[in-house]
Amino acid sequence: MSAVTTSATPSTTPSDTSGIPDAPYARVSAGPAGPAPGGPAPRTRRPRRPRPLTPGRRLPAARLAGPLLVLVLWAAASAAGRLDPGAVPAPWTVLRTAGHLWTEGTLPTDVLTSLRRAAYGFALGLTGGVLLALAAGLTRTGEALIDGTVNLNRAVPTLGLIPLFILWLGIGETFKVAIIAIVVYIPVYLNTHAALSGIDSRYVELAEVQGLSRWAFVRQIVVPGALPGFFVGLRLGVTGSWLGLVVLEQINATSGLGYLMFQAQNYGQTDVILVGLLIYGVFGLVSDSVVRLIERRVLSWRRTLSS
Repeated sequence: MSAVTTSATPSTTPSDTSGIPDAPYARVSAGPAGPAPGGPAPRTRRPRRPRPLTPGRRLPAARLAGPLLVLVLWAAASAAGRLDPGAVPAPWTVLRTAGHLWTEGTLPTDVLTSLRRAAYGFALGLTGGVLLALAAGLTRTGEALIDGTVNLNRAVPTLGLIPLFILWLGIGETFKVAIIAIVVYIPVYLNTHAALSGIDSRYVELAEVQGLSRWAFVRQIVVPGALPGFFVGLRLGVTGSWLGLVVLEQINATSGLGYLMFQAQNYGQTDVILVGLLIYGVFGLVSDSVVRLIERRVLSWRRTLSS
């Protein structure tokens, strides 16, 4: 009788599971409460963090990485003898030529002349583009008279107007400044006018309900709504002023970087031409960076992908 009692008594150790369901031990060994008695500790998988969709933090001086890489490749190819020195001089040769032109040549005078021409033309084009965009964007009469005329002017190649402007204004500084102004005002007008036309009409209705005056409406709604497009046009206008200047200073000019490059072409001085191109490139990069910096300061209230 005692033997029968002993054999019917269930065991309470995990190794003998006769008469005891397996589910509790399975839950203990596989569940998150802890490992099975005597078994290895389970590896807990951490939840994967979602991959960020934004570009990430802005790197300092990131825009200089591309030009510096080009400069390094240029120097490496020149040092390895892969480039013909007569066609593409080495960077140190160009720097030596630039130093010689600055100390003993006319490079300082040419740089100042080019800067003055670009500044005058850019100021006139910027003022004209903004005023025309406001007139066309805020009034139907202005849009009817201005928008079609500007788009017709845009369809005509600006550099093709050079012969006509020479006949009208002569070969002095006036026609050069006028051509640069035309090159600048077109992108400024187009982008500013597009931004004005894209302002949500609900803001206009809100201004009417609030009883804003015309000046308050322009200051509080029109200007903030048009600033993003204006800065896009401003960047294009800055670049266009330098592109136009390169061509204009090689036509009936007696000074300037373009004139210096044109004279170097006649004498086969490739290093001097590269000096002029590098100076134009530095001017363009610096001016574009300044405009971008101002844009970030003025439009700091926006939360965009780049910010």
